[in-house]
Amino acid sequence: MADAEFSVSFAGPLVTFQDAGRPGNMRYGVSASGPMDRLAFDAAHAALGNAAGQTAVEISLGGLILHCKEGAVTLAITGGDFVVEYAGQKTSSWTVLTIRKGERLAIRAGKAGSWAYLAFAGALQSKTWLGSHSTHSTSGFGGGALQAGQSLIVCDAAVGDDRLGDIPKPDFTPKGPIRVVIGPQDQCFAKNGVERFLSDEFKVTDAYDRMGMRLSGPELALDGALSIPSEPIVRGSVQVSGDGVPTVLLADHQTTGGYPKIATVISCDTDSLVQFRAGQTLRFTPISSQQAVHEARRYLTQKVQYLALISVARGSLEQRLMRENLIHGCVYDE
Repeated sequence: MADAEFSVSFAGPLVTFQDAGRPGNMRYGVSASGPMDRLAFDAAHAALGNAAGQTAVEISLGGLILHCKEGAVTLAITGGDFVVEYAGQKTSSWTVLTIRKGERLAIRAGKAGSWAYLAFAGALQSKTWLGSHSTHSTSGFGGGALQAGQSLIVCDAAVGDDRLGDIPKPDFTPKGPIRVVIGPQDQCFAKNGVERFLSDEFKVTDAYDRMGMRLSGPELALDGALSIPSEPIVRGSVQVSGDGVPTVLLADHQTTGGYPKIATVISCDTDSLVQFRAGQTLRFTPISSQQAVHEARRYLTQKVQYLALISVARGSLEQRLMRENLIHGCVYDE
């Protein structure tokens, strides 16, 4: 296998290299980072038959345009409903295709979703930091943000004709209100604060990046507790600042915080949440911590089964025809 090389013609803000992240460093003040939508990230690699957690490109609403300068490689695009243009053709995300020397690949925002993932059948090269290629967006440490004029190298690039085509989208992702476990500082809010959080509607604001998603909606008044002793924060924490405005903390969240947290989004709902766009509305619904554990385990089981399904190569055209049993016999012309 040879290498493939791309030049970056355009990259919007927050288009970064991401792998599975760097867990275990929060005690040193370093967040895990990694993909915003972990299911879509994993699906892109599975559809190519890659090992889990390899480096991919996370693409924001700003989009990305690449030109293939050398070689050829099969790649997968998943995530939000993005528009994909390549070799004079137009399609949408959740697809596997092959790009060859001289061809152009453009990925831009489509009807829905905030993040897309571009994975390659090969080893995408980028810088590492603390053993991970994941980019910490506020510091730039890790693989970094893509810039126009930059070159991308995919080592051991493979062309897999047996993997081309649409990727089945997961059908087990949660629908409806975002599920949360109330607390741990729900006692710090005014009497009707938690009730308003659960009953009223919120809107995603423009203040949304890899660190967090600021919401607009009812004021969640504090009961005299503007701050608390700083303590560890996790992805999904819903932190409320002194103005009563909630922010859901995401992949590049700070490691500690001193504002009260009214609730925590359960882990299997964060992938859906991050695909909301500014202006979209959402609601929260409470579940118990025991229910959250049960839902997380059920979601993981479904995810493992789904990734195993899409990781199976489709086979050659001849093999696909035989598998579909399209030939039942033959007719002789006498």
